[in-house]
Amino acid sequence: MDGKTIGDGLVAIAAALAVMTGIFSTIGQGYAAAKAVEAVGKNPEAVNEIRTMLILGAGIAETAAIYGLLVAFIIIFVA
Repeated sequence: MDGKTIGDGLVAIAAALAVMTGIFSTIGQGYAAAKAVEAVGKNPEAVNEIRTMLILGAGIAETAAIYGLLVAFIIIFVA
């Protein structure tokens, strides 16, 4: 064997699960962008308000992805 243990495999699985927050965040941001484009198509006068809410929501969703990546790095390099 090359010195790898079951614990190393579990750490890799835990890191992969933590990174999955980024995948789900991306899906959510895409859905929000699609709905924002749809809303602008229906109400072009409100484009500034819609853009503001889209950017705010995307920023909040992106923080979850960044935290997931941070947790994955901590799991890999500290555990």
